[in-house]
Amino acid sequence: MAADGAADTQLMLGVGLIEKDTNGEVLWVWCYPSTTATLRNLLLRKCCLTEENRLLHPFVFGQYRRTWFYITTVEVPDSSVLKKVTHFSIVLTAKDFNPEKYAAFTRILCRMYLKHGSPVKMMESYIAVLTKGICQSEENGSFLSKDFDVRKAYLAGSIKDIVSQFGMETVILHTALMLKKRIVVYHPKIEVVQEFTRTLPALVWHRQDWTILHSYVHLDADELEALQLCTGYIAGFVDSEVSNRADLYDVFVNLAESEITIAPLAKEAMTMGKLHKEIGHLIVQSAEDPEKSDSQVIQDISLKTKEIFTNLAPFSEVSGDGGKRVLNLEALKQRRFPPATENFLYHLAAAEQMLKI
Repeated sequence: MAADGAADTQLMLGVGLIEKDTNGEVLWVWCYPSTTATLRNLLLRKCCLTEENRLLHPFVFGQYRRTWFYITTVEVPDSSVLKKVTHFSIVLTAKDFNPEKYAAFTRILCRMYLKHGSPVKMMESYIAVLTKGICQSEENGSFLSKDFDVRKAYLAGSIKDIVSQFGMETVILHTALMLKKRIVVYHPKIEVVQEFTRTLPALVWHRQDWTILHSYVHLDADELEALQLCTGYIAGFVDSEVSNRADLYDVFVNLAESEITIAPLAKEAMTMGKLHKEIGHLIVQSAEDPEKSDSQVIQDISLKTKEIFTNLAPFSEVSGDGGKRVLNLEALKQRRFPPATENFLYHLAAAEQMLKI
């Protein structure tokens, strides 16, 4: 049992502590085991303590170069043993996407630090979870790693909310994800950005790939460089300046204005036709059904997606160099699909690396 828990928990990479003192200075105080200067600077930027606007974000999460970060920030009450500290953030880095799991664990670590005022207890709990998958304490609550199934994290957002905001235009997001395009999402509130972006990968449930999610990105050179190394992504921003960065996106979602824009260079690949209309109708119909849960809506979209791949199958053949399926473009053209459908299937094959090089 313990070994089973441990297999799951080797996903954690490190824990850190950032404090804001009574003079308003923000310092990286402690971490275990160790971290790089680049990651430390990134996490200082992500924790809300360094911002001028004094808005407290209780929990933020994101990804940087395949390392996930989870940050819980609290205000220190007068009753705490921490006399010279006004606020602090507990940072966890990990290999996996699971906001609920790490929010629960960082909350326990926060309570420990408020009570004891020393990182020692936090380190003990971190090591207990790392090795056994569990930490128990009477006053601070218990945490069991295996209570947090990754599928639950994948299904935590609401597809229905997205459809109620964007209606038929949701098909633009579905198409962009199918074709592994670059989606940038903007809203001034980080909580709104995170909730929306974390839900989008569920539109392409057959991939179950949340590594494409970068839910909290700043317009800093090192972050943008890391982002641009990815083929397709979903990137969340709170800086309105991102709307002027056409080099970063194929599809731009302005959540504050409920607007979706396709970048000029992506228009050809994203041409909408009869097939997209069908998919759009299916998404809207399913999402508007009050009897259906979010996971049933995801299932409906997933079945339609599988149908699209089934359509592509007759035009693919096994390549001569070891069995990879590649697109037979001639066969696709002979089928005389409407131009937008043929175009979409061609670009889908490209996204799935099925084109002959």
